[in-house]
Amino acid sequence: MDTNNKIKSFTDLVTWQEAHKLVIIIYKITKDFPKDERFGLTSQLCRAVISISSNIAEGFSRGTMKDKIQFYRMAQGSVTEIQNQLLIARDIGYINNEIFTRTAQNTITVHKLINGLIKSSKSK
Repeated sequence: MDTNNKIKSFTDLVTWQEAHKLVIIIYKITKDFPKDERFGLTSQLCRAVISISSNIAEGFSRGTMKDKIQFYRMAQGSVTEIQNQLLIARDIGYINNEIFTRTAQNTITVHKLINGLIKSSKSK
């Protein structure tokens, strides 16, 4: 962020930064999934995780509170989708419990930050 702490871009949002970190984590995790999952769980996880940061970015650029909140809520839906898919990945043995727990905690953090964006948008 710049020295004035002004948010000028979606990349200045801590919420987007944490969502972006989650993208990197998910891509690293799915790299080790079986190759035959490339069009299944791997694809679903990657598309959902990209949707989180993309919807945060798009919501940031929207002019009305209603539009912003709509995109932030879509991002939340994608976080929940990731949480479900991580459970599946753990339960079928693609990730161990340590990776699951650490990554699930990241999703909780992102979800809470998105809640903050929604509350902040409503108060403006």
